[in-house]
Amino acid sequence: MSRGDRLFFGITSSAAYFAFILVGLILVFLIAQAWPAIQEQGFAFVYGDKWEVTEEKTILQIGPMLYGSILIALLGVLIATPMAIATAYMIVFILKGGWAKLATNLIDLLAALPSVIIGLWGVLVFTPIAQGWAEFLHQYLGWIPLFATDKGTTSLNSSPFIAGWIVAVMIVPIITSVTREIFSQFDRELVNGALALGATRWTVFRRVILPTTSGGITGGVLLGLGRAIGETVAIYYVLQLSMNINLFQILEPRGGAIASWILSRFGEATDKEFHGLMAAGLVIFITTLIINLIANVIVNKAQPWRK
Repeated sequence: MSRGDRLFFGITSSAAYFAFILVGLILVFLIAQAWPAIQEQGFAFVYGDKWEVTEEKTILQIGPMLYGSILIALLGVLIATPMAIATAYMIVFILKGGWAKLATNLIDLLAALPSVIIGLWGVLVFTPIAQGWAEFLHQYLGWIPLFATDKGTTSLNSSPFIAGWIVAVMIVPIITSVTREIFSQFDRELVNGALALGATRWTVFRRVILPTTSGGITGGVLLGLGRAIGETVAIYYVLQLSMNINLFQILEPRGGAIASWILSRFGEATDKEFHGLMAAGLVIFITTLIINLIANVIVNKAQPWRK
């Protein structure tokens, strides 16, 4: 091995180890800052539904916020994944030349937009449209608990349903970019051969392309999920944060997410509340790590030859 190769190997190895060390240091910092709140509140901090800070007592519990983070992220992924896969398929297998490049640039531009801009767009432009969809679902499918609302609810303009759509817009570029890269490495001769034998594009996609690339697509989807579950500003603008939520109603005009809750409370937090917010950050950090571990298992099962 030449000196240049050894130097390059050393630099890249150091960068990789530094990434692990950095994650470990973040975890240690969060645990140190969160420990007073965890010690005082106990495990009820994770599943309880009260956040009350007064001179007499302090109750810090984030159950509804944790549930809201997972719910909104899953809604966003469910909405974004079909759009992202369809867009990637169109760019790689249908569009030609400059059109494919233009579509790729537009997707990359959308991915580069700050979340605050997407949040403002969601409030000013998209919310009225999504509110119409929510009213349609409630009117015709309100007998399903998922689309029902409490008595007295008059407006559906701020709900996990709308927040899920906003998050979906934010993660479509991520999933599309990963899926497009996977599709671009696919053997075109397999596609052309299947089409020459009389198969439709849908059949080729469902039985040839999708089974082969499922592992990579899963990785892209879980990358999108990782961003969705930690989204802050857009949800803060769109959603009316409240600890009083119904777990099985996505159209109710209230909800929550841990990251947005931290943003809303951090500026006026007392010392005890600060430690509670750090504990909330620790919970979402650990949740993201668990998602990544699950992603690794799924990808390995989808691609057994990697073992």
